[in-house]
Amino acid sequence: MIAPSKVIYLASKSPRRRELLRQIGVHFELLLLREKNERLDVDESPLPDELPRDYVMRVVRLKAEAARSAMLDRKLPERLVLTADTTVTLDAAILGKPADAAEAARMLERLSGHTHQVLTAVAVADAQGVREVLSTSFVTFDKLGADDIKRYVDTGEPMDKAGGYAVQGLAAKFISKLSGSYSGVMGLPLCETAKLLRQSGFPL
Repeated sequence: MIAPSKVIYLASKSPRRRELLRQIGVHFELLLLREKNERLDVDESPLPDELPRDYVMRVVRLKAEAARSAMLDRKLPERLVLTADTTVTLDAAILGKPADAAEAARMLERLSGHTHQVLTAVAVADAQGVREVLSTSFVTFDKLGADDIKRYVDTGEPMDKAGGYAVQGLAAKFISKLSGSYSGVMGLPLCETAKLLRQSGFPL
């Protein structure tokens, strides 16, 4: 039996973030923002002229605030709430999750032969407010041919991934260099997350 004080809420649908939290021994329960007839989804549309860093930090804070509100509204036991958001940026442009295969292919064409940034923001909310941290990593893609891109897109892996690729998946063969946090590129920078949880009083 795990003591309630040693369990957090994870407000994320990402299976990768669940795996990463388990990797560092963090016990959690899922707290999804949409349940029954609730409409607590966060609008993740970038604001006009919003810089990628400002965008990802704003979205993760909104997610944390919405998740804590959901916890209180549902009268759940009070625990730390953890949220995260990842965005890929190239030349100050935000590359979100592709809407379809054609958009995924276009994203990969842009990333081909270039170095891009992966920004992952993490937030922890409690009664005192929201604490945030930002992880910045640099990823360099090898030059990709049209056949490389088509075969990868056809696997379906790029869908629902920021920037149209998964570093821990088949796209690893495209990456010639990664500087920063590998787990951050996956979606949850573990070193920064652990520090944030400890700062919030979580026993880790």
